[in-house]
Amino acid sequence: MRGFLTGLFRPHSHDAADSLDDALAGSEEGIRAVKLSLLLLGATAGLQLVVVLVSGSAALLADTIHNFADAATALPLWLAFTLSRRPPDRRYSYGYGRAEDLAGVFVVLVIAVSSVIAAWESIDKLISGDEMSHVAWVVVAAIIGFAGNETVAQLRIRAGERIGSAALVADGYHARTDGFTSLAVLVGAIGTWLGAPILDPLVGLAITGAILVILKGAVVQIWRRLMDAVEPDLLDKAREAARGAEGVQDVPMVRARWIGHSLHAEANVVADRDLALVEGHAIAERARHAMLHAVPKLASATVHVDPCDHSGDDPHADLAHHDEHDPLRARPVKVSQ
Repeated sequence: MRGFLTGLFRPHSHDAADSLDDALAGSEEGIRAVKLSLLLLGATAGLQLVVVLVSGSAALLADTIHNFADAATALPLWLAFTLSRRPPDRRYSYGYGRAEDLAGVFVVLVIAVSSVIAAWESIDKLISGDEMSHVAWVVVAAIIGFAGNETVAQLRIRAGERIGSAALVADGYHARTDGFTSLAVLVGAIGTWLGAPILDPLVGLAITGAILVILKGAVVQIWRRLMDAVEPDLLDKAREAARGAEGVQDVPMVRARWIGHSLHAEANVVADRDLALVEGHAIAERARHAMLHAVPKLASATVHVDPCDHSGDDPHADLAHHDEHDPLRARPVKVSQ
C-alpha cells in the first residue's frame, strides 16, 4: 500500500470557511460510508456464520471471523468521523481530527485479534481431522463473502479518496483483500469435494497468513500517521508554490502534518530585509495562498517571513540556543529540487 496516499487528493477552496465546510462534508460522507459498510459486512458475516454452523468449515470460519472483525472496525471509524466534526476549542485548539488516527489503532488491534482466532480454529481443525459438510453451501458462502467485501471495498475507497481519509481508504483496501481470501475458501470446499479435506484447515491457515500481511501494512500506515509522516511530494509542492510567490527569495523550511483527513503546514520564507512590515505580511499571504492552491487537502498554512542576510547580521542570533532543540530549524528539511 506504499505510496497510495498520493492519489487521495483533489482541488479545494483555500478560503477558511470553505475549508471548514469541506471538512464537515467529508465527515458526513465518511459517516455515510461507514454506516453502509457496517450493514453490508454485518449481513455478509451473518450469512456466512449460518453456513459455518451447518458445515463446520474451518476456512469459512476464519473468513467469517475476519468479516465480523471488519464490521466491528466500522464502529470506531463512525465515532471518529463524528468527533472530527466538532469545532476546535481552547483545549483542543487543532480540533478533533486525531480521533481518526486513534480509530486506526483500534482497527490494527482488531485485525491482530482476528488473526489469532482464525489460526487457533484452523490448527484445532487440522489436529482433530473433522471434515466439513454441506460443501455446496460453503461454496455459496464464499462467493457471498467475496461479493460483500468487494462492494464494501469500493464504497470505502471511493469515499476515502473523495474526502482524503487515509483510515477509510486503508480499510477499503483491507476489505478488498478480504474478498480474495473469501475466494480462497473455495479451495477448501473443492478439496473436500475431491476427497482432500485437509485443504480446508490449510486454507484457514493461509487466510491467517493473509491477515498478518494486512496487519503489517496497517501498522506501518498508522505508525506514519501517528508520527506525523507526510508524502515528500506534498512538501515539494508546498515549497515550490511558496518559492514562486512574488517577493519570496528562498524557502528554507517547510513541514506539514495530517490531522484526520486535513493537512496543516508551516513554512519559513526569506524576503528583502528592507521591506516595510505591511509588505512582508503581503509576501507571507501570497506564499500561503499559493501553498493552499498547490497542495490539495491543505486546510491551513502558517508562513513566517525571515529577512535576508545581505547585511551580514543573523536575524535569529538571540534564539539560536532555542533552535538547537528544533532539528527542523537547525537543519531545514531537504526536499527534491
